[in-house]
Amino acid sequence: MYLGIDIGTSGVKAVVVDDAGEVVDQGSAHLKVDRPYPQWAEQNPDDWWRGAEAAVADIKARSPQALAAVRGAGLSGQQHSTTLLDEAERPLRPAILWNDGRSGPHCQQLERIAPGLRPITGNQAMPGFTAPKLLWVAEHEPENFAKTRRILLPKDYVRLQMTGEAVSDMSDSAGTLWLDVANRRWSGELLAACGLSEAQMPRLVEGSEVSATLKDDVADRWGVPRGTPVAGGGGDNACGAVGVGVVSTGRAFLSIGTSGVLFTATPTFAPNPGGGMHAFCHALPGMWHQMSVIMSAALCLDWVVKLTGADGVTALLAEAEAADARGLKDVPVFLPYLMGDRTPHNDPLATGVFYGLTPDTDRAALALSVLEGVTFAFVDGMEALTDAGTVIETVSVIGGGARSAFWGRMLASVLGLHLDYHDGGEVGPAYGAARLARMAATGEAPDVVATRPKVARTIHPDPAVAERLAPRLARFRSLYPVLSPVFHAAE
Repeated sequence: MYLGIDIGTSGVKAVVVDDAGEVVDQGSAHLKVDRPYPQWAEQNPDDWWRGAEAAVADIKARSPQALAAVRGAGLSGQQHSTTLLDEAERPLRPAILWNDGRSGPHCQQLERIAPGLRPITGNQAMPGFTAPKLLWVAEHEPENFAKTRRILLPKDYVRLQMTGEAVSDMSDSAGTLWLDVANRRWSGELLAACGLSEAQMPRLVEGSEVSATLKDDVADRWGVPRGTPVAGGGGDNACGAVGVGVVSTGRAFLSIGTSGVLFTATPTFAPNPGGGMHAFCHALPGMWHQMSVIMSAALCLDWVVKLTGADGVTALLAEAEAADARGLKDVPVFLPYLMGDRTPHNDPLATGVFYGLTPDTDRAALALSVLEGVTFAFVDGMEALTDAGTVIETVSVIGGGARSAFWGRMLASVLGLHLDYHDGGEVGPAYGAARLARMAATGEAPDVVATRPKVARTIHPDPAVAERLAPRLARFRSLYPVLSPVFHAAE
């Protein structure tokens, strides 16, 4: 048995996976996001640890025998979120999350003072990344900056509580903008540009390596064997990739969660920073990956449910599908920038927009507009990848949005890709973390463990759907250039 724990934004998920790769049990705990000011998003780091304990306790209540047979644990987590610790390794302030946009001006500052940023990291500075957040802290909270003795990412703060060791992996650390991504080591040049040193960074390991072992009191409380090894783990998307076997050239996944991600594995470091694409280390040795990111994907559906009083996302999707089937004409165009945009515009000040509202626009039309808008944003992201020379051959779909076949047909058609769906695809990064735990505990090779799950169904592109939506895609793309000056004039 192997334990995987994912520290997400909206919750913590834990899974126990057996030697056959089957999920034996899973537990979860809810997390809240605090938004004290516009563009801010914060969480209490101790809530991550309490959530991990609660998720494992949830499993223990039903499956204590499974936990007692655990041979390794792995961690996955939301990337970029900034956890500042003092000399006692206690948080100095709430963590600044990946979807926090306050450090926009500091991205420009970082690009100016660190000319090696893009060549070393393969990425342009964006507010979601960790480094610009530290420049914000240095300017606005100099007392906290001066007291900072350690900086950890969410899963690594949980690892600190589990093991007492400050360790991170390559894939998660690549999202800080302090990693020399090609050489898989901290960059002294980029740390110095932020007034930091390597002494404040965690030790680095590969995702499939042993990082430390569980503390005895944690092992006893969770009901797992003492001395259980904890794998390096990975950022949530890299772990999601390990979970669905996206670990070789040409393989990709489409994740439809709070945010949206198109992720593809690469055998070399292949950046395209100008297009807002990310180039990071993979969670496996000798592998890298590229990805495009939509800040708000399924989150947009949750927002419309709240806005319109729909009876949940499933009911809203059914209304949208029925409206599409009857050829609804009064559908506005939606820009899904509820939390700004990352790929391709890198614009934290962009906002969500409905264009083309009329007195006849109803809830179904809004829902259909949102599905189209997120789909079109994925197309923009895919072009950022293909512009870098990436070839995508197979695509797996993961995340909560993976459950909608209607949305899947729209995505497959407009992207021009065959989309494969796997049983249990919604388990996501926690499953990949469990696979990394197995590799760390047994020494098995990635091609043995990180296999592609059986395909439950495939959705093929429909040329008629693509042709019908092509004019709407063109209109979608015409709106951001026109509205960008308006977004920035409101700053």
